[in-house]
Amino acid sequence: MSAKSRAFLYNFLSFGLIFITLRFIVNFLLPELNYWIAVTISGFTTIFLAPRFGAFEKQGREVVLMKWIFFKDIKEV
Repeated sequence: MSAKSRAFLYNFLSFGLIFITLRFIVNFLLPELNYWIAVTISGFTTIFLAPRFGAFEKQGREVVLMKWIFFKDIKEV
């Protein structure tokens, strides 16, 4: 599997996991909230909280790097 494919898969899985978790939390805390408003809140929060993965070439090989607001520097995956 290429580094670009792994980065895309990691982005998709991390976004999905965080979105579904936040969606259930919003639904639990605010059960009377309209469906589309809850999805919008979960979506924008997930965009802010989800880590970003990217494929880059480093010293002649492709690597996957991760940037997240909870880490100070960029980590190699």
